[in-house]
Amino acid sequence: MPKLSQYELEREANIARNRALMEGLEVNRVSSTLGIVKKAKPTAKPVQPTAKPVQPTKRKRREPEEEAPRRQSARLRKTLVDPNETLVQRKKREKAEEETLRIKQEEERLAAEEQARAAKRPRHEDLVLHKLVEQDPEDISTLNIMFKAVTNQSHPRRTGDFDAFEYENDKDKREQREVEELRKRLGSLKVVARAKVNQNRIYSAAYHPDVSKDLIFFGDKHGELGIWDARAPPDEAADEDGDVDIENREGGKYWRLQPHWPATSKSSISSIKFNPVNAHTVYTTSYDCTIRSLCFTTEVAQEIYASEDNTLITHVDLTPSGHEMWISDGVGGVTHLDLRQGKSKARRFALSDNKIGCISINPTRPNFILTASNNRTLKVWDVRKLQSLAGQLSESTSREDQDTESTLAEYDYEVVNKFNDSKKGSGLLRGEWPHDKSCSSAYWDPRGRQIVSTSYDDTLRLWNLDSSALDSSGPFKSFKPFARIRHDCQTGRWVTILRAQWSPNPDVYPHFTIGNMKHSLDIFSGKGDLVARLSDPSRITAVQAVTCSHPNIVERAVSGNASGRCVLWAPPDDE
Repeated sequence: MPKLSQYELEREANIARNRALMEGLEVNRVSSTLGIVKKAKPTAKPVQPTAKPVQPTKRKRREPEEEAPRRQSARLRKTLVDPNETLVQRKKREKAEEETLRIKQEEERLAAEEQARAAKRPRHEDLVLHKLVEQDPEDISTLNIMFKAVTNQSHPRRTGDFDAFEYENDKDKREQREVEELRKRLGSLKVVARAKVNQNRIYSAAYHPDVSKDLIFFGDKHGELGIWDARAPPDEAADEDGDVDIENREGGKYWRLQPHWPATSKSSISSIKFNPVNAHTVYTTSYDCTIRSLCFTTEVAQEIYASEDNTLITHVDLTPSGHEMWISDGVGGVTHLDLRQGKSKARRFALSDNKIGCISINPTRPNFILTASNNRTLKVWDVRKLQSLAGQLSESTSREDQDTESTLAEYDYEVVNKFNDSKKGSGLLRGEWPHDKSCSSAYWDPRGRQIVSTSYDDTLRLWNLDSSALDSSGPFKSFKPFARIRHDCQTGRWVTILRAQWSPNPDVYPHFTIGNMKHSLDIFSGKGDLVARLSDPSRITAVQAVTCSHPNIVERAVSGNASGRCVLWAPPDDE
């Protein structure tokens, strides 16, 4: 083989280098196209999370279109200046321009401050649906369809038979069979849907009685009302890579409304109630000191009551007729409001010297109301006596310091106590029970016979009253709880107060639900027996503080936590 010259040697070396360079570029290009990434050697075994949070659907917000700046001629942009003006005239003109600019800036500042103040004040005007829903028009249209489907038929609240599920003794086999049947039906409930319905901590919940869907209303810390159709086809929520995680996606479809304003902790929705006649209207009470109603047929939210002197509204309940409402507040008063007369005819009675956090109306005997107060007491009142008190005292004598602008007839704590101690007021206070610590909630069961209370002394208590006690005209001869259940109620600052809620279904043995600090949902029978403890550590890692049950379907329960995530419990076959 002839010896190559120096030129040919350099040429061959250049060809080899170029070939190697091209081969390297080709490999890198193909690798990047196929998404091949060199894996780093793991330093430690990754820890598998016990529960992955449900991924909220990414919703598009309507962005306001910015108006393009309009063209303007140089003649209009500049102030006409007299070329022959003197120095004195120029100084005078500049001073006038500075004064005009200062006035304009001051007006803009005052307008911005007024707008900021208005944004922090509660809204008292009527609000149509598009002002409540900050979502796409498509979401508003689907909410309209849902409202129309719900209002196709009425859903009256059913009450139970007072003597139903009452047996001669605790060893009656019929009662044992009822409890075992309830344990069998509720013990098999599983998590079938999860969704981040609200953006903040859940404070209250209510289950709509429609049997064709699982429709739940949730109120959160910032005055937002979440409506969750838990069995509706879910929206496909894609991640950053465009993939859909079927296992951790949200279940059902939800809408977020803002009936109470401002959207801060000053507007927390403390309770939610449906119209007991047809369930076509939902009432919400808020820390903004107002009560609003949202009508599904007119799709308008109205303010039906606003407390005077910014008194905090804590809870509300309605009589079976749907015409009357009893409201509890943060300074120990209860207010009677007849919805047919309007808020100008409301009457307030101071029944406690401390906050009343819960009020409940007996569903079969509406003349009895139940109050739970921070003064540690649970009390049963006969409102017929309160009406008698209102008839005896005029508005001018009921409150000495009542100003002329007030429209509320108010009867202070001293007046109510004096009337209760008098002969005419005998029977106003029917029963009373002191707890060891604050009594956070108390409710009548659907029969109007049993009472369950929740207290910070880590105890649930149960009462059972007979017809003779309720039909009598004087105080109960005996008002003592027949059962005490130990239950951790120390929720602290960041978890909503636990409340034992009766199932509103009158067709089954009485039972109630309550959250557990160990992340489960507990269900107890009316006798105090634990029927079911629902939990799923692989999917739930937070306290299910707020609970409620379907009024017409036994195997339905929902719960909500401090992050706004909600869970539907149902038989796994319905998933």
